[in-house]
Amino acid sequence: MDLCLSVFPWARFRRAKGAVKLHVGLDHDGYLPAFLTVTSGKIHELKPARFFRFPPGSIVVFDRAYIDYDWFNSLDNQKISFVTRMKSNTGYRAIRNQQAMPDKGVLADQTVELTGQPRSGEDRLHLRRIEYRDNETGQEYVFMTNNFKLAARTVADIYKERWQIELFFKWIKQNLKIKSFLGTSSNAVKTQIWVAMCMYLLLSFIKFMARIGLSLQQMLRLIQLNLFERRDLIKLLKPDPETMKPKTSNTQLNLI
Repeated sequence: MDLCLSVFPWARFRRAKGAVKLHVGLDHDGYLPAFLTVTSGKIHELKPARFFRFPPGSIVVFDRAYIDYDWFNSLDNQKISFVTRMKSNTGYRAIRNQQAMPDKGVLADQTVELTGQPRSGEDRLHLRRIEYRDNETGQEYVFMTNNFKLAARTVADIYKERWQIELFFKWIKQNLKIKSFLGTSSNAVKTQIWVAMCMYLLLSFIKFMARIGLSLQQMLRLIQLNLFERRDLIKLLKPDPETMKPKTSNTQLNLI
């Protein structure tokens, strides 16, 4: 999140630019944040990621900014699967070629060894390299994963779900007022971000527990419109169906 350096001097990111970063792990089950941390803009994304602890058997999806061979080995040792995109300049050596399925968009499915790994011999981590073409857009992608059990098309679909993190950031920026801040200190900025995250989680919890059919944005708008009125929150968001029925009138209209 960009900040004006003259107003937020503590958030120096570039020579004439300020920023803070919100690092989020989004759980696919409900698309809820599983962990959050706020750092200065200078902190690389990979540094907080190293401290995250994922449940055993998790599949972690991340973009190319998180590529690090030591972290790959750490995740693999914890029995955590990961899916990411391969950089164009990544060096590798093909060990085994699986059957490609061009009709399903799978152009190549290989077991590879990354030549840039610091380890040597049998200690090197073997990964799966998948070339995939989206039949709708014609765009080609190259994925890396340490999961050799899932179908290649499934791996591509898993990475596609990473777009949900972009939608999450877009939603909170548009709806939770974290693009402009009420205070200028580091504590004020972080407090406002955390309050916004608490709001998001509370809305999601209420939506789930009350089985409300409204979107989070619709719920937020209703609350904002009734912010200074004493109302039952559940009745406001989930009104009684009887009260929603249109009133009938016995008045007859005679046309002459």
